[in-house]
Amino acid sequence: MRNVLREWQSELKQTFTGTRDAVPEWVGRLAEGDDAGFHLPGSAVWAVHGGMPTIVAGIRALLMQALHPGALAGVHDHSRFREDPLGRLAGTIRWIFTVSYGSTGAARAASGWVLRLHESVHGEYTDGHGMVRPYAANDPELLRWVHIAFTDAFLSAHKIWGGPIPGGPDAYVREWAQAGTLMGVEAPPLSEADMRRQLDRWYDDGELASGAKVAETVAFIRDPPLHPALRPGYRVLFAAAVASLEPKYREMLGLRTARLGPIPLPVKLATKITLGVVHLALGRVGPSEQAARERLRRLGFAG
Repeated sequence: MRNVLREWQSELKQTFTGTRDAVPEWVGRLAEGDDAGFHLPGSAVWAVHGGMPTIVAGIRALLMQALHPGALAGVHDHSRFREDPLGRLAGTIRWIFTVSYGSTGAARAASGWVLRLHESVHGEYTDGHGMVRPYAANDPELLRWVHIAFTDAFLSAHKIWGGPIPGGPDAYVREWAQAGTLMGVEAPPLSEADMRRQLDRWYDDGELASGAKVAETVAFIRDPPLHPALRPGYRVLFAAAVASLEPKYREMLGLRTARLGPIPLPVKLATKITLGVVHLALGRVGPSEQAARERLRRLGFAG
């Protein structure tokens, strides 16, 4: 069992950070800085982003983001997700954790780095109404879609598999709105109800679409090039992400909840067990949170 956990630990670190053994250099830098950052221990953001359901949330966010043809075109036309999907994942995780745990300067620098990468991402796409339109990754409307799909995914997964959120779901949406602002989102939603209304607007207005590119993306997310040791657990987590989706989005993605004939499979319980094993492999407190606490202790914010 110990050897299995050690193998899982190494492969999980490789998947999430790009390195099997050492803590990534950027994580150590989260201990630097001269202020507390945008989020503190006891915040809703720390509660949600420090939990294992974020793994399910990441899969759900990718599935949801694929439904906006403008966002999907940017990924297909400019991203190296096919050649280096884990590298793209590690970059996304770096930004999330830097905004969550870093100083305000580190959070702004990480967001600026992403926005500069986006500057060259532009082209054309066919929208949900069949019209050809231009897109740019830094377009405020596309940034809004990505931000809301992310926020919805992380909140939804945590509500199913996570613990209490300080201040409740509205506090998480309100606090994580700061990340949207850093990324150029204009007036991001500040409550769960507002977030749901904005998310539904894209669906109701026919701005979302399925099709061959969506099917290709879903197939890739369903079966990414993971180490064989991680694949059984990933299948459970993918099923969890699918089960957590609203039926209308699941239908657009061409997905169904896991079943054995007419009998639904116990995805919620299987996911809880799988996340428990991942938690055991990775440790109780992640290195990003540890580095943030080191900075906070130095500044007198935390013991």
